[in-house]
Amino acid sequence: MSAAFAEPWALLLLPLALLPLLRRRRDSLMFSHVPWLPADAVGRIAGFLWLALAMLAILSIVLALAQPGRSEMQVPRTGRGAEILVLMDRSRSMDDRMLASDWKTLDPLVVRAQSASRGEPKGKVARMLLSKFVAERPDDRFALMFFSASPIHVVAFTQHDEVMQAAITAGGIGRGLSDTDVGGALISAIKEFDRRPYSGSRIILLVSDGGAKLDEETQREIHAGMLKNRIALNWIYLRSINGPDFTHPMQDDAMAEIVLHRYFQTLQTPYRAYQAQTPEDLAQAIAEVGKQQNFPLDFMEQIPRQDYSRHCLALAALCCLTLLIYRSMQLRSWA
Repeated sequence: MSAAFAEPWALLLLPLALLPLLRRRRDSLMFSHVPWLPADAVGRIAGFLWLALAMLAILSIVLALAQPGRSEMQVPRTGRGAEILVLMDRSRSMDDRMLASDWKTLDPLVVRAQSASRGEPKGKVARMLLSKFVAERPDDRFALMFFSASPIHVVAFTQHDEVMQAAITAGGIGRGLSDTDVGGALISAIKEFDRRPYSGSRIILLVSDGGAKLDEETQREIHAGMLKNRIALNWIYLRSINGPDFTHPMQDDAMAEIVLHRYFQTLQTPYRAYQAQTPEDLAQAIAEVGKQQNFPLDFMEQIPRQDYSRHCLALAALCCLTLLIYRSMQLRSWA
């Protein structure tokens, strides 16, 4: 920890604190014989305190102008959790509604029609549950990126819950775009770990309702980046009513979601897929992610600069108030 002045030039005014020591003409009283004056110990103490308070007031004001404070610093912390980068789909399909909790009780002939008018939008439910997930994991360090046609960097890694909560809420503004580039978003998310020293468990939490057929170059770059930075991938797949089912053995391997899922399974780093059709499924998936990631985590926390100017100003105000009270009492005794 070190102290620093934001405006060190103001310290050149420190000699002004000596002004109260200068004797003024009215401070000198003429007596024919000094020994005739009675001893006045209280007066000497009061005179000394007057000078000391005046000097301290000027000194405090000068220090306040220099803006003293504790310098910005990094503090090592140890907790349990992970570094989690939330990569959230903001494409137009995320504005579609999730299936209602009771969809299995409906007539199969009307489920598709009902899905367009019942239930909450996928993005809204995901943001609500992610907000709860972040609030329940104070030891984790979170980052947030949205993506559609291109990745949108929203929050760099932080442990400040209020920043993440505000960013998650901001994801609900406006409507998404029709294009989705999962490959480019994943590469951009991986690069967020390039400049960070490895300190423990790392996750990219992909929240999306769609897949993609990645070209070979993109696949190689994702594979190499995940392996280099030792990142685990968790995909919370928000399945639409007509979307492919990961749990069904007879799925068309040409479907984009299945192609992407199969590619993720070839990664040499841990990969888990969580399929969610209803808000309850999504809540269970996010809770499962939380259970899987609770390991020791070492990190450096950035502590912002702390300004001590207000303390100096408070001391100067107290000194001035004391001097004012003393002066008013002195004038009253002369009256």
